[in-house]
Amino acid sequence: MLEKLFKLKQNNTSLKQEAMAGLTTFLTMAYIIFVNPMMLADAGMDHGAVFVATCLAAAIGCLVMGLLANYPIALAPGMGLNAFFTYTVVGEMGYSWETALGAVFMSGVCFLILSLVKIREWIVNSIPMSLRFGIAAGIGLFLALIGLKNAGIVVASPATLVTMGDITSFPALMAALGFFLIIAMVHRGLKAAVIFSILIVTVLGMIFGDVQYQGLISMPPSIAPTFMKMDLSSVLEVSMLSVVFAFLFVDLFDTSGTLVAVAQRGGLLDEKGRLPRVKRALTADSVATITGAALGTSTTTSYIESIAGVSAGGRTGLTAVVVGLLFLAALFVSPLAGMVPAYATTGTLFYVAILMMSGLVNVDWEDITEAAPVVVTCLLMPLTFSIANAIGLGFISYAAIKLMTGRFKDLNPGILVVAALFIAKFIYG
Repeated sequence: MLEKLFKLKQNNTSLKQEAMAGLTTFLTMAYIIFVNPMMLADAGMDHGAVFVATCLAAAIGCLVMGLLANYPIALAPGMGLNAFFTYTVVGEMGYSWETALGAVFMSGVCFLILSLVKIREWIVNSIPMSLRFGIAAGIGLFLALIGLKNAGIVVASPATLVTMGDITSFPALMAALGFFLIIAMVHRGLKAAVIFSILIVTVLGMIFGDVQYQGLISMPPSIAPTFMKMDLSSVLEVSMLSVVFAFLFVDLFDTSGTLVAVAQRGGLLDEKGRLPRVKRALTADSVATITGAALGTSTTTSYIESIAGVSAGGRTGLTAVVVGLLFLAALFVSPLAGMVPAYATTGTLFYVAILMMSGLVNVDWEDITEAAPVVVTCLLMPLTFSIANAIGLGFISYAAIKLMTGRFKDLNPGILVVAALFIAKFIYG
């Protein structure tokens, strides 16, 4: 049955090899079961319900990807998009988390339609490469700022807007230790570096009396507080269009980039450098987002950490299926997830920021018309505390700079349309 489903021999792999690859991928991305519930709880959502939704959305996404597309690519609620959900849509814009879930659901539906009618290629190709790197780096800086804020390292100041907090406090010291542990373990090639760092800092919190032991294993909490709670009626408001667009936009090129990167690493591209069954892979991603919103979590997307599993020998969808089954098993460690303090995940957010900012090396810094919009996007994302606004200002600055410098050939209809839509959004709210 496994041979028929996943074509193991054709892909020169085995059950054992795929199982080890799946375990490797899971260990590199399992931090999301601790980070995502904590982040969405800041939006007013029930921590236990989001924990269950996170595990189920990841499991369903992995199973669909593995069984439908037969790729060793794992999915889970995405970092950056969960921050946008909580701190921008709910925190800054003032929408309820139910409305935010509705926006995630609608973005998933749009993604599914775009994937089926093949418009995705046109949209992705319309996005300048420099802006893609800038948006990813900006999200990284955004996550880093959230981590610093959660640990009390960066605090508000009426005089200077922000300033350094008490870096000798226990949360700040533990956050720094967690970050250093991740870097040290990653340097030594430990695949589970992030999850080990979170667990070590949590145990230290218990030892010093800052965290109360609640057990390790139990039946999963109820998902009722978030299940099917999305508000679709409010999503139809004009002011919500930019939110839906931001969810869709980030997920679109994040997924596309992940698919290509993982496929290149695993030698899964065809002789023309294209990814076979790409429509199935994109369909799996969009279905995972739709399902995740219904369960009660932010956008579910393909994880770049899948490269770890591919490097360990994963070549088929069986790797993704193994990851999905491990996420189902993780449902029973909810007490552990509930014990993890905010400062234990600060190092994770900082580490993810490093990964997301690494793409800036590909920006042509010698071309000021390419570099300037990247800097605008990167800096304004954390400083405005909004992914959507920074994306919009990035597109507007890119279009304006190219027009004013006579570089018309660098523009395409997609850039101009997106820039015009964001200008209208800023003017009319």
